[in-house]
Order: sequence, then structure tokens, then C-alpha cells
Amino acid sequence: MQEIRSFLPALAGLVLIAVAPARGVTLSEDFSANPLTNGWSVVGDISLFTWDTTNRNLRITWDSTRTNSYFHHPLGLTVTRHDDFQIEFELTMEDCLSGHEPGKTGPLQIGIGLLNLADATSADFGRATYGGAPNLAEFNYFPYGYYTFGQDIFPSDPTTVFDFVSSSGFAYAPTFFDPFYEFELPTNQVVHVTIHYTARNQSLRLTLSTNQVLLYQPPAVVLNDPASSGFSAGDDFRVDAFSISSYSSYGDPFSSVLGHGTVDNLMVHVPPVQDLKGAFSNQVWQAQFRSRSNWLYTLERTVDWSAWTDVSATLTGNATNLFLLDPNPPTGQAFYRVRAQMP
Repeated sequence: MQEIRSFLPALAGLVLIAVAPARGVTLSEDFSANPLTNGWSVVGDISLFTWDTTNRNLRITWDSTRTNSYFHHPLGLTVTRHDDFQIEFELTMEDCLSGHEPGKTGPLQIGIGLLNLADATSADFGRATYGGAPNLAEFNYFPYGYYTFGQDIFPSDPTTVFDFVSSSGFAYAPTFFDPFYEFELPTNQVVHVTIHYTARNQSLRLTLSTNQVLLYQPPAVVLNDPASSGFSAGDDFRVDAFSISSYSSYGDPFSSVLGHGTVDNLMVHVPPVQDLKGAFSNQVWQAQFRSRSNWLYTLERTVDWSAWTDVSATLTGNATNLFLLDPNPPTGQAFYRVRAQMP
């Protein structure tokens, strides 16, 4: 059972004076050792992923002629649009192009991010077909390509975006054909990718930098804003694994991708206690926060830091606001913390 504690220092009779964040659930990988011995697995074509023992990173080939292939690690929980998360990694592209399959001159994306492993490994999952790839929250890069219809040629510029796909597979955010999102990844250069999603305002921020210099930052994707999202109030995504994904072009007569590069120093962080607040209500001190489904939460108190005492019942998370109460707060100074346990 994993335990995490988030602290709430407070003075009895006064308002909350400080809040400290929880450590959260964190997946961290620097590839200093063979990742396949550290919880990582491959589904699909294992030859597309190679641990570089010299440079201590992961070498990837994204090849749409191969089957859907995933170098993945389970999160141990399910993340939805109601959960904060943060993703960071270093990406170095050596090359990335479309058109290496006859007639498929349009771009297909490379993918790095969160997915639902059961959906992604199902026989009918297809990233190249509309509605065929549900439950995704991932960084995508599309190389330059073009489409031919009769005598007409329609170019497609390189595009870098973070893409949400709903559980139904038919709601996307953002619409990557928007020219505002055009950005070509540099080659043979380490690009630090940072992704922050805040559930409170349904907003995601993507930032690309190199040597701490900003390269690219598109507008925030806001899931509850029709102007920047195809999501409606009833749409959601449910993802449970981090994956570096090479997608097949099977079923798509127009698009393809072939790319080579490395991924290193990645981190995925999902806090189990979010938007933590504390205050008195009718002489009862209470902690309020957004909880995770099925986690167990207990409010603890100390007056001298020598021992902690449970002061609330243990409640099961409900993926929304949860309240933990101390019905008998002390008259002097006290500090509170929330203990979060994964069953």
C-alpha cells in the first residue's frame, strides 16, 4: 500500500496560513539501467525500441509500416480530465518524414504520452482512422507532408501539438489542422518538452525549450472551451499508462511516418491530493481537496511534531471534492496533514 502525506499547517481559531503540496505519484526514468528490468514493457514490434547502453537513453524508430507498437509503463491508476498531471521528457529527433509508403504522402504523427493500454492494444485500435483511437492524452508531432487529389496538391506543414482524444474516440482537442499550431521540431538537438494539465480550469500548457531557451509555446488547450476544444461537458478520457508510441498507418490510404530519435529523462507526476485547503467551519476544522477514485484519505493532526493522530474517519476518494473533519480541534497551535493511501 502506497502512502502519501500532504501538510496543512494551521493555528486554531485562525485561518489557514500555509499549504504544502503532496509528493504525488511519480514515474521517473533516466535510462541509466535497462528499463525493461524496471517496469517497462513492449507491445508490438520490439525492434523499434532499443536501450542505448552507451548514451543511456532510449532509441526509437517510428515506422507506420509496422504494427501499433508501445514502449510503455503502467501508472498504477487511471487519469481523467478531472486529474492534474505533469509530463516532462527530453526528445532528440534525428529525422522524421512522411511519404515513405507508396502513395501515402500525408503526415502521420509520432506519439509520446498517456493512453489506455487495453484500448491501445485492442485489434480495432487505429490512430490513423477517425474514431478508432479512444482514450489518449499525448504529445504528437506531424512532419511535413502533402495530399494529392486529382491534379491538386495540398501541403501539410509540420505540426507539434498535445492532443486529447475522448473515451468515445470522436472528440479531439485541439484540432491540429489549425495553422497556429505549426512548428517544426529541430533535428539533432535536445528539446525539453514540458506539459502541465490543471483540472481545476481544464487547461493544458505545452512548452518546448532547448538549453533553457523557449522554442515554442502554443496557446493553452482548454477542454471546457469550445473555441479551443472539440470536447463537450460529457466527454472524458481515461488513461492508465505512459507510452512512447509508433502508430501503424493501416486503414489510412493517405498518411505515413518514418522517424528516428531518442527519449531521455522523463517524468510523469499525478498528485493524489489536489487543490488542498483548510479552514474552520462552525468550530470544526476541515480539510477540503479534490480526491482520486478509490484512494483512501485520513486527516491527521499534531501539536508538537512528535506524534501524529488520526482525527477523521478514513474516506474513499470520489474523484471530486472531499472533506475531512476534525470535530475537536485543540485550543492552541496545531498542524494537519492528509494521508493518502493507494489500496
